[in-house]
Amino acid sequence: MTALGETYLLSAPVAPGTARLAREFVTASLVAADRRLLIENARICVSDAVANVVRHARVPELAVQVTVHPERVLVAVRDDDPGRPPWPRPSYAGAGGGDARGLALLRRLADASGVTWVWDGLRPVGKQVWFELREDGPVRVPATGSGNPHPAVVRA
Repeated sequence: MTALGETYLLSAPVAPGTARLAREFVTASLVAADRRLLIENARICVSDAVANVVRHARVPELAVQVTVHPERVLVAVRDDDPGRPPWPRPSYAGAGGGDARGLALLRRLADASGVTWVWDGLRPVGKQVWFELREDGPVRVPATGSGNPHPAVVRA
């Protein structure tokens, strides 16, 4: 592994089945990098980020990038639709979709997360939702329909 980490890249069509493909790609990348402890949270987070692109971005394809560093794994989901930012929407009972709850789940499960604009030098040409996972971080358990917005945090 280089100082910059090992990078795995998937380009895929924006389609309903792409979230499953992204989960399998992230799983294979983490198995190859011997980071099996991060697989479950990575699968949930990438699935939610990809589902958000499929529902809202108006683009034909997206990219998933997994970069494995010695102390962390960084996953980014990129689309080239700069006009539709993935800002959190209010989540309330009966809200349709689930994308706001999904991105909130991503934020709860990841050790860090955010949105980065992709520029061509003069203007934004896309964006990427990214998240970071660390093996030495707390193991976060997704909240189950209890209405509690905070996940249980368990130390490994």
